[in-house]
Order: sequence, then C-alpha cells, then structure tokens
Amino acid sequence: MKRAITLAAFGFAALANIASAGGHLPNLEGREVVVVTENAYPPLQFVEPGTGNAIGWEYDAVAEIAKRINATITYENISWDAMIPAVSSGQFDMGMTGITIREDRKEKVDFSDKYMTSEMVMMVRGDEERFSDAKSFAANDDLLMAAQPGTTPFYVGVYDVLDGNEANPRIQLMETFGATVQALRTGDVDLVLTDGTAGNGYVDASDGGLKIIGEKLGTEDFGFIFPKGSDLVEAMNAAIADMTADGTIEALNKKWFLDYKLGG
Repeated sequence: MKRAITLAAFGFAALANIASAGGHLPNLEGREVVVVTENAYPPLQFVEPGTGNAIGWEYDAVAEIAKRINATITYENISWDAMIPAVSSGQFDMGMTGITIREDRKEKVDFSDKYMTSEMVMMVRGDEERFSDAKSFAANDDLLMAAQPGTTPFYVGVYDVLDGNEANPRIQLMETFGATVQALRTGDVDLVLTDGTAGNGYVDASDGGLKIIGEKLGTEDFGFIFPKGSDLVEAMNAAIADMTADGTIEALNKKWFLDYKLGG
C-alpha cells in the first residue's frame, strides 16, 4: 500500500532548528518520487514494535531531503532480493535499505553519494563462547552463519570469513535480514554479519541476548539507488551535501544511534 510521507509523520520536529536550504538546491516542484524499501534494517528503516509505524534514519533523512528539494515522497515495500532489479527496471524511482555502494551494483543502478559509512561486524548470541573472531569461527566446521544472498554480509562471509565457496553449506541463505537475526537468536545458526549500524541497534534491543565480537571486517559506504540515468541523483546529492554541511546528518546520527532505543 502506498503511503505519502510528510515531515511531521516521522517526528522530525526535533531537527526543526536546523536551517533548510533556502532556495539554492534543485526544486522538483512537488514531483512524486516513489521510494521502495524493505523495512527490515534498524535503525535505518524498520517497523517500530508496539506501534507498527515505519520509522528510522533513512525515513527522516528522505523526509528532510524532500523538504529541501520540494519533492513528494511515496513509499512501497519489497524484499531485498527484488529491490535492485526492480529499481533497475524503473518500477520505482529510488531504493533505500542500507545499500552498500559497490562497483558490480553500479552496472545495474546509479547510486547517490554516500550518506553514511559503516563497518562490518560479527553478531552472535550473548552467551557465545565457542569462537571469538572470524578465524576461530572458520576453524569449527560445526558452526553456521546466516545471510541474505547477494548482500555485502554474504560476500564478506564467503570471502573474508570462510573459504571463498559461494555454495558453502555453512552459510544458510534467508530472505530477510530479520530472519537471519531470528535464526541466530533461536540457535539455528551461530553468526550473522552486519554493518555496525544495524548490529548495534539489535544488540541494544536484545537485553543481553546478542553481542558483537572480534575485530571489524572492513568498512562500507551506504547510498540510495536509482534507475540508470535518473535525473534524481543530482538533486539527492545536492541535498545530502547540504545536510552534511549544516549538521543535519550529524543530528540524525545522534537521534538514531545514541538517543533512540529499539523497542523502548
């Protein structure tokens, strides 16, 4: 179901003291931009427990972008594995779900400039003691990890943690990121790789049920995606740069990574 999103709908009033662009950014004259998301990657975008509202860092950021470039945002939902093909084929104007900027993906879609840099971490159950890093995980053939196919965590798991075999049965493939976390919590798998953004959100909400271990496995830049050749990229990049310069991005980071607690 399509939902027109307004600034007030996502409680963005906390950032209202930050000045808007004041006319020096592109003006889309109210143009509708249909954005597709998975709503499964807290705190970037997710369905809030208890309220059922779709909220998160990306929702707030896009609401602010829309205000600055005079666009009307409409949201639709889709699974991760269908998102890039759907945006590539022009079914949607833009996709957001913590998408890592990668050269192979640039062959199919255009990316905005990065709006966030995160680091890949190892998330395990809170009582995990059998392994403490990627090397000790790889050394124990009884241990399993879960990942969504085609995602950065999948490829990092294959090439940086395991043996480079994309068909390795130790990687259990699942349709959503939420399903991988649930499998971890129930003991069906032993490891989930995720960027630090989502990982810290899940750990903070787990009441000790989850933790982060080992060293970080590298960094990744997140961007919004668009059909190849989209004229929206320039406007989005201008707004992202403006929001970085005036402190809005920093304020969003504080709101969602320091102040907000998932589920409470």
